[in-house]
Amino acid sequence: MSEPSTTPSLTERITGHVETLRRYVQADGGDIELVKVDEGTGVVSIRLQGACRGCPGAAMTLKMGIERALREREPAVKEVVAVR
Repeated sequence: MSEPSTTPSLTERITGHVETLRRYVQADGGDIELVKVDEGTGVVSIRLQGACRGCPGAAMTLKMGIERALREREPAVKEVVAVR
């Protein structure tokens, strides 16, 4: 009988990272919600909320901020996409 894995899944690790990043986004009046992590492709789906919704800089925040931070922490992350 094999031992249960105690290593957190990619989704669990991403959830923790998003919680850490959330405070920075909230400081600017926005918020982020983790919608889905596709562990097979490494695509992370994020919903931008608050001041981030419709903000002209939201795409930059998503790609240069959130995506970059997640990819640095988790090499399995290939892309972060915004969903509605």
